[in-house]
Amino acid sequence: MIGSLEGKLAHKAPPHLLLEVGGVGYEVEAPMSTFYGLPALGEKVRLLTHLVVREDAHVLFAFATAEERALFRNLLKVSGVGPRMALAILSGVTAAAFAQCVREGDAASLTRIPGVGRKTAERLIIEMRDRLGDAAGDAAVGAPALAGHGAAGEAWSALVALGYKPAEATRLLKNAGEGGGTEELIRRALQSAARD
Repeated sequence: MIGSLEGKLAHKAPPHLLLEVGGVGYEVEAPMSTFYGLPALGEKVRLLTHLVVREDAHVLFAFATAEERALFRNLLKVSGVGPRMALAILSGVTAAAFAQCVREGDAASLTRIPGVGRKTAERLIIEMRDRLGDAAGDAAVGAPALAGHGAAGEAWSALVALGYKPAEATRLLKNAGEGGGTEELIRRALQSAARD
């Protein structure tokens, strides 16, 4: 799986980007929240990615932060939500605002996002409530203090991708202690989970 890309920004036309990495041009799709933080064309940029493999295509989605990617991956687990709708949700609301809507059961705000109807909004609230956990405002969407910060952020994202709830991934990494590379942190966190 392709976890991130770092290269020169060659083209941008929402939601599409072209990133040149080592002589290869990667076409990716990104939410508007990522577009807002992009540098000028020709500048260097690093984006986190998620690859969706379909029968007829391989589509690479790109995100500026681990928080966005974690929310995108959690949204894909909701029945009836595909990559396009998940991208629309990320383009229509910040991860923190989404978490607040879920916590408060605010389906009306979610229906303002293009493509999200009343039934989908209610399903998002029900199915995402468990994934966001009780601490949705601080760590549960995918933005603990460590997300996006080197090895700890990558390890946290990996634990979430393995199916751990974001708050649980944060706890496991705290139990794993400081220092070490991404793989070492994941190994210690999983050992901590096995002891629990």
